[in-house]
Amino acid sequence: MDKRFVALGAAFAFLGVLIGAFGAHALQATLETNGTRATYETGVQYQLIHAVGLLFLGLMQMREPSRKLEWAGKLMAAGILLFSFSLYTLALTGIRVLGAVTPFGGLCFLVAWVLVLSWALESTKDSTS
Repeated sequence: MDKRFVALGAAFAFLGVLIGAFGAHALQATLETNGTRATYETGVQYQLIHAVGLLFLGLMQMREPSRKLEWAGKLMAAGILLFSFSLYTLALTGIRVLGAVTPFGGLCFLVAWVLVLSWALESTKDSTS
């Protein structure tokens, strides 16, 4: 998955900047009228953070392939789709039931970072032996 995570991270970063700019300019009045600007911005923030995470994971996979990093990347990508995109949709449509999807995305992010932590601690232990 190495370069695919880099490509996916770059694509999600590009979309995050695009979606953020679109929200700040074209959708500003709508988001402020609906009172959902913060919700939308939270989606953008988490998308951009985890896009960088995907870039990192792809680069680390090229250096030291790992099943943990592979799963972490898959979970980060799933988290972006479930967390950020549910928040965008919620902010723009007001369909509250979509709020039930968002925590699953957050859970994907958390498990991904635990896998990265586990990989890092495992790698540290291996290098000190």
